[in-house]
Amino acid sequence: MTTAIAQKSEVDESSFDPIRFLQRIVEIDSCDPPGGELEIAKLVHDQLLGLGVESELDEFLPGRANVLGRIRGTGEKPALVLSSHMDTVPIGTVPWQRPPFSAEIAHGRLHGRGSSDMKSALAAMIAAAGALAREPRTLKGDVILAFTAGESANLLGARRFVERGLKKEIGAFLCGEPSDLDIVIVEKAALWLRATATGRLGHVSGDAGINAIDAICVFLGRLGALKLDCPLHPLLDDPTIRVGRIEGGSAVNLTPDNCVVDFDVRLPPDIDHCAIIKQIEDITPEHVAISVLDFKPAVESLPEDSFVQLCSQVCARHRSGHPKIKGVSYFSDGTVLLEGISVPFAIIGPGELGLSGQPDESVSIDNVLKAVKIYEDIVAAWLS
Repeated sequence: MTTAIAQKSEVDESSFDPIRFLQRIVEIDSCDPPGGELEIAKLVHDQLLGLGVESELDEFLPGRANVLGRIRGTGEKPALVLSSHMDTVPIGTVPWQRPPFSAEIAHGRLHGRGSSDMKSALAAMIAAAGALAREPRTLKGDVILAFTAGESANLLGARRFVERGLKKEIGAFLCGEPSDLDIVIVEKAALWLRATATGRLGHVSGDAGINAIDAICVFLGRLGALKLDCPLHPLLDDPTIRVGRIEGGSAVNLTPDNCVVDFDVRLPPDIDHCAIIKQIEDITPEHVAISVLDFKPAVESLPEDSFVQLCSQVCARHRSGHPKIKGVSYFSDGTVLLEGISVPFAIIGPGELGLSGQPDESVSIDNVLKAVKIYEDIVAAWLS
């Protein structure tokens, strides 16, 4: 279901504190699976309205909701989209030093799952939008706040935005995924594959059958030794193949007739992923078949792009040291929202690379406050 756009809220816009708001949303468990971002989405929606920003809450599945905010411009330029997601990865099984949903502040950092990836950017973008909505300046294009559910696995919220026609409005795209306030202009493609081994059931005391797990072990040995035929990218590390899930067998005394392994392949831009699949199929042993679970294409801007240059200039004003231009292995909502269109793209986030998915995740409070000004100034300059 989709709620109507509301115009007023009970939130007092003069009291908005991005750090306190970040604490509130980190305290809410929105791990995906199962997701359950609706509680955060309602808070975000109400806060935007209180700041004078148009907002629409879209509960597209039970408990799963996007928020679409908008500050209207004159229409002389296409919209600038600020992108963030409200879900997080699970907390894992390794004990945390602090409870993962405590949102505790210590030593200049706010701790908790999602603090770095990427509720900090969400809070900063809301604060920037509030500041922009209060200012008398005229923007030549709309500012669109695209806050999604379900990014961490299947990009559900981004796909919902595409269904609703958001893609045709995008003139530039600024994502708040973790970058430590450096500027990311390229992310790898993500190819998710499944290897399924089919054997023949047997009892270990008699006819041993055909062992599907043995076949998968042979496959994984070959996969680990495989060198993918990909050119190097100056901002990215080598392509990677990582096994994420394996399942097989039904009893210790039965030869397994089925075994499945799911694995992730990360690739640079402009690589024919079908050719990569063929490479993998060529090393696949008897009784094993490869199938595609998903493909998320890479996203890339050029360093000399005017939007990237503007982002670099703004970041340099608000952070210590000139920002680096980087590439990353993760994917963002941009892989869906920007597929098939050519618009300027950058990732700038207060979170730090390497903390996503880790126990004891945290974010620098100073980075969050700097991100507010960075987002505000980029919007004002790009749409002036």
